[in-house]
Amino acid sequence: PLICASAGSMASKCNRLSGPLLQQLLVSVDNVLFDCDGVIWRGDQAIAGAPAVVNSLKKNGKRVFFVTNNSTKTRAMYAEKLSRLGFDARQEDVFGTAYCSAVYLKHISKLAGKVYLIGSKAMAQELENVGIQNVGVGPDPISGGQSDWASVPLDPEVKAVLVGFDEHFSYMKLNRALHYLSNSDCLFVGTNTDTRLPLEGGKAVPGTGCLLRAVETAAHRQAQVVGKPSPFMFECVASEYGLDPARTLMVGDRLDTDILLGTRCGLKTLLTLTGVSRLEEAQAHQESGCPTRSELVPDFYVESVSELLPALQG
Repeated sequence: PLICASAGSMASKCNRLSGPLLQQLLVSVDNVLFDCDGVIWRGDQAIAGAPAVVNSLKKNGKRVFFVTNNSTKTRAMYAEKLSRLGFDARQEDVFGTAYCSAVYLKHISKLAGKVYLIGSKAMAQELENVGIQNVGVGPDPISGGQSDWASVPLDPEVKAVLVGFDEHFSYMKLNRALHYLSNSDCLFVGTNTDTRLPLEGGKAVPGTGCLLRAVETAAHRQAQVVGKPSPFMFECVASEYGLDPARTLMVGDRLDTDILLGTRCGLKTLLTLTGVSRLEEAQAHQESGCPTRSELVPDFYVESVSELLPALQG
């Protein structure tokens, strides 16, 4: 019976967004959250029409935020990129996992101590911005043998391990993280679990999720994840700006991060097909009748966010 109920309620989801339906949706929301890569830009190019959509939403009195799992840039770097590509955006509108991790450690965990950071300079900067000292950024070359690795020197002030994207990830970093995390009082936080970073032309490189899984495996511990689909990502924005979930729209290109976050937080969801996920995947989840898979089904879809423009400029 559960499956039937679920399948029945699913019928109203995954609708092509256009005409009156689009007008209706715009009237029903005050806040719009956009994922970035694959949604409003690809690489260093804005998606055609995306800046006009964002800027028109703001002219129409909507609050717009940018919510990304990418931990390699600070809010300031994102704001610079957004304005360079023609978007009307402020640093305060950007919520990346580098910033959200710093907020989590400072305000939720009330961290008193340093962070061992497997991550980027941008993450180090966001931690420093909230007054958290960190160690570990940059290469950590290996030396000695296994007995040396087992008694690697540790900073006694480190009270948390934070794992984000780190191009210098290495066996020695994994080893250090294991030793810090063998103290059960040491906090363990990850930025996101995305396993691949999609690139142009169907190519991809390993994502943060691969690094985080390695550390979890070595430490025999699970990290607290701050990025999408963790509800914390929405709470981070909502607590600063007092957002009503029922009047908020999440726009994304990934079913397992953007759409799932929206479903979990009670937001309206819109899938755009300019990035990772395909319409066939969403439809397969919908037709499965499985309650868990139904969380990955968006309320609406568009080929590109540019399809919102006529309704906004009308």
